[in-house]
Order: sequence, then C-alpha cells, then structure tokens
Amino acid sequence: MTATQNGPAGRPSRPRVGHIQFLNCLPLYWGLARTGTLLDFDLTKDTPEKLSERLIAGELDVGPVTLVEYLRHADELVALPDIAVGCDGPVMSCVIVSQVPLSELDGARVALGSTSRTSVRLARLLLAERYGVSPDYYTCPPDLRLMMQEAQAAVLIGDAALRASFHEAPELGLQVHDLGSMWKEWTGLPFVFAVWAARREYAAREPALLADVHRAFLESLAVSLEEVGKVAEQASRWEAYDAELLERYFTTLDFRLGAPQLEGITSFASRAGFPESSRVSLL
Repeated sequence: MTATQNGPAGRPSRPRVGHIQFLNCLPLYWGLARTGTLLDFDLTKDTPEKLSERLIAGELDVGPVTLVEYLRHADELVALPDIAVGCDGPVMSCVIVSQVPLSELDGARVALGSTSRTSVRLARLLLAERYGVSPDYYTCPPDLRLMMQEAQAAVLIGDAALRASFHEAPELGLQVHDLGSMWKEWTGLPFVFAVWAARREYAAREPALLADVHRAFLESLAVSLEEVGKVAEQASRWEAYDAELLERYFTTLDFRLGAPQLEGITSFASRAGFPESSRVSLL
C-alpha cells in the first residue's frame, strides 16, 4: 500500500479508517487480515452514528457514514463505489418490533434506538406514508425489554435488532417487521443504510492512498464472501447465533453500490425531503 510521508519523524501516516462494530460489517473487515492489509489502517471502532460524526468532523479520513448523514453533508464527502451496507429485500437487522399491528400505532409511543438516524428516518417515513400513522416518538438506548415497558413499538438496528428478532421478540410474543422488506414492497428498489466515504479534501490530497484503501476493502469483501461459511462459523463462536443463521444474514445483506442502489438512494432522498443537491457522488 502506498504511504504518505506526513507522520511524525517522517514516518508514513496510516489512513484513519472507521469500523462499525456490528456484525453486518464483519464481511467488509474480516478479509483485511486474510489479504494482509489490516495493519495498513488506523482503525477506529464505534457505532454508525459516532463514526459518521467523526468522519464529518475530520477525525477520520475514510469510513462508513449513515446514508442520512451522507445526504446532509454531500458537499463534504465522496463515496467509494461498490461498497455499502444495504439490502434488496429483507435486511434482518433493521426492524420495527411491535405489540400491535403497525396500522394501530397512530398516537402510540414508539421508541427509537439511538444508534442510526437512517433506520429511524426510514421507519418514520414508512409508518407515515405506508400506514398513515403519526406515533409519539422518543429516543432511548436500544434495549427491547426496556423499550416495551413504555412503548407500543420500537425501532432497532444492528446486533440489537438481530437479538430482538431471533430471541427477545419471540419470547415476548411481539411482531417483527423488516424495514428492508417494507421498503422493497413499497418501492421495488434496494435500500442503502450506509456508504463508505472519504472527505473530499482527503480524496484530493491523497488520491493514490485512497485508491489503495478502496482496493483493500473490495478485496477484503471478495475474500469474505467467498469464504462466508468460515466467517459465519468463526463469528458463531462468540455470538449468540449459530453459523447457519449468520451465513444467511451475511448473504442476505447487499454490499453493492451501483446503479440500482443509487436509484434507491435517490428515491429515499426525494421521499424524505432532502434537497436535490443532496445526492451521492462516487469517487
């Protein structure tokens, strides 16, 4: 990997790269060790919200950014092609868990997990436009059992959503509604929850290094998907899900960012009221 020479004592400075600490991003990072590029990055692990904030603040050079935050800061960021976290149908890890049918949530308390503005924006859009309801929303930590003490429904993402969908909701007799499936049924389009982006000034200053980072992630993803059974088996040793479920999850997710995904982003941006200038531009 090409290195810059602006570190201390003339040593190369590694690109500061964000890493979402959810299972849905494991295939993007697992292969970095297999391809030998893991140590080329200064990795920062955090939630989608925190990583988005750090990228926009200039504390990261490259990393995942939630779609809503990208659209809000489109003039500052450029997206890496063919890398995203999304779905073309079910997503499994972005859900509304409800005690009643969604059409009965008008005026009801709905708890919003505090880890992703994109899933929250999508859930609110779907409830308003598809079901014609206007709940009483409030934000809280993503703990389903605590949420259900005060709310009729809850929006959850990531590992908390998987745990709710496959463990807690069945135990509590709750309904689980997959946001990816709901969007696909409504629009016929894929949905993108997060893209990988660089700050524009970094892309202009370090084009060769950014190209190396991009290539490393594409190679990592290719290796991970080729060996997805091994990824799932290793992850199952430490997670509360068996290898079969994790392999289904990893292969359900859509990591592409091409023309269909961009069409889905444009549709969401328009429906969610973002200005025309808020569009994804690719590196």
